[in-house]
Amino acid sequence: FSGADLADGSCAHPTIPGRVSPLLPANHVTMTKGTGLVHTAPAHGMEDYSVASHHQLPTDCLVDESGYFTEAAGPELKNKNVLEEGNEAVIKMLQAAGSLLKEEKYVHSYPYDWRTKKPIIIRASKQWFVNTADVKAAAQDVLKKVKVIPTSAVNRMLEMLDRRTFWCISRQRCWGVP
Repeated sequence: FSGADLADGSCAHPTIPGRVSPLLPANHVTMTKGTGLVHTAPAHGMEDYSVASHHQLPTDCLVDESGYFTEAAGPELKNKNVLEEGNEAVIKMLQAAGSLLKEEKYVHSYPYDWRTKKPIIIRASKQWFVNTADVKAAAQDVLKKVKVIPTSAVNRMLEMLDRRTFWCISRQRCWGVP
């Protein structure tokens, strides 16, 4: 059957009792990149966040700033490091629930922090969101005053700014975020 046959369906969360997740289509999921079906973690990636926002789903972040599962992840995972003992705990929970179809070693291509050389876990954090139209207009005005080499890049950047749906003023890093 095709993925469209699963539209409007739902599934039980394998590690959080009573939690039900909707089955949603996503443009970033294709048959050429695997099965065409994927789990969604709205707090841990831009594509997943976009799908969750489109369907007005909550953006629950089960990982804290230090890379440990929070209380919301459940008592079996709370305070376990996601990339270390937390990973093994999740595998054991899936086995116990009869939800683990296959286990194999896989080297994930996490982004790495250039300073510490450690993997980065992408996670949602609290931000200040501002009026998109005001920020977009101001950013485009400022960009038009910047000397860009090559000059052909200016139009691409202006188009990218125009397509931007969310703007965030971040104080997480002194150099900001796009």
